Amino acid sequence: MNKKKEIVPKFRFPKYVNSEQWISTELSSLLDYERPDLYIVESDNYKNEGIPVLTANKSFILGYTDEKNNIYSRVPVIIFDDFTTEKKYVDFPFKVKSSAIKILKPKGNNVLKFVFELMNTINFEAKEHKRYYISTYQKLFVYVPKDVKEQQNIADCLSSTDDLIDAESRKLKVLEKYKKGLMQKLFPAEGKTLPEWRFPEFKHCGNWEQVTLTKVAFYENGKAHENYIEEYGKYIVVNSKFIATDGEVTKHSNTANLLAKRGDILMVLSDVPNGRALAKCYFVDENDKYTVNQRICRLRPYDIDSLFLFYYVNRNKYFLDFDDGVKQTNLKKSDVLACPLLKPKEKREQQKIADCLSEIDTMITEQLKKIERLETHKKGLLQGLFPSLGEVDV
Repeated sequence: MNKKKEIVPKFRFPKYVNSEQWISTELSSLLDYERPDLYIVESDNYKNEGIPVLTANKSFILGYTDEKNNIYSRVPVIIFDDFTTEKKYVDFPFKVKSSAIKILKPKGNNVLKFVFELMNTINFEAKEHKRYYISTYQKLFVYVPKDVKEQQNIADCLSSTDDLIDAESRKLKVLEKYKKGLMQKLFPAEGKTLPEWRFPEFKHCGNWEQVTLTKVAFYENGKAHENYIEEYGKYIVVNSKFIATDGEVTKHSNTANLLAKRGDILMVLSDVPNGRALAKCYFVDENDKYTVNQRICRLRPYDIDSLFLFYYVNRNKYFLDFDDGVKQTNLKKSDVLACPLLKPKEKREQQKIADCLSEIDTMITEQLKKIERLETHKKGLLQGLFPSLGEVDV
C-alpha cells in the first residue's frame, strides 16, 4: 500500500513548519451564503458617483447609484456569480445588479481573505448554464490548516502583495489620465486651429494647417489570411483582435498578402455596436514582420510625421461618430480618407509632440510590466502557500 503524502503546502511560515498537516473539508464548512434579492439595484441608470453596483465578473463595478435603501454594508464578503463561478472580494458597501449573485461570509473563526484566495486555486469549469453554488461548488473538498492563525498569516501575506498591485495600478491610472490630458492640450480642441499648449520654439509658427487624411496618407485595405494561418510563421497577422489587445493575441502566417513596413499605421475598420476596437490603431515599428488582414486598413503616411499621425487618428472622435450603437460599424475607404485633421506646418513640431507622447507611452508600458510581474509573483505564492489536489493521494 502506498503511503499517503502529507497535506502541506510547498511554502510554510517558519513557526508552522513542524505543525500538523492540513485537513480536508467541504467549502461549505468555511462559508455561509446569503441571497442578494434585497440588495439588487432598482435602476440601471448609473451615476458617476455614489454606491457601487457590482457584478462578480470581470467588469466588477458596473456603475454607481444614488439609491439610499438596502445597501449591503456588512463587509468584507465574497460575491460569487452562481452561473460562471467568478468571484470578487469586497470590503466596501455595495448593491448588486443580478439575483445570480451569492453573498458569501465566513463561518466561525475562518479568515475570509484566506478562503477567498483558497477559492482562487480551485480549478472548476462551469460547463452548463445553471446555478452551481448550492448544488456543486460548496460541496467541493479543500485543504485548510488546523490553526486559524496560519490562515491569517497566509491572508496577510497575500494582502500585502495585493496592496502592492493596487498601488502600482493606481500609478498606471495616473499615467493614463496624464496622457489623456496631455493630448487634449497638445492637439487643437474642436473648432480651434491651435492647441492650448505649444512648445516655446514653435509659438510663432502660425496656425496649424487643416487637411484631410487623403492629403497625408496612402490607403490600402487588408487581405484575407484565413487559408494561410499557421501556428508558427514568419509574419504576424494583424487582425482586429491583435490590435484590440495591443498585440497580445497573435496569429501567424508564412504568406504576406499585404506587408506592412515601419511607420505604417494599421486601423480597425469594423466593430460591433458600442465596441472598443473601432478605429483603434497599431503603429508598425519593424519592417517585414506584419501582414495585414481584412477589415484592417494600412495607412502609409507621407508629408507628415508618421507617429504624430498615429496619435491623431487613433480612436479619433471623427471615426467613433460612425458608430450608431445599433448596427455593426464598417468604415469605408472614403470615410477614412475624408477624416479632417490639423497639423503643424513644421515637421519638427509634429515630431516633438509625437516624441513627448511616446515617452509617456513608454512609461505606461513599463508600469504595465511591473504590474504583470507582481501578478505573476502572486500566482507563484498561491501555488506555494496552498496544497493542490495533485500533491496528495485522495
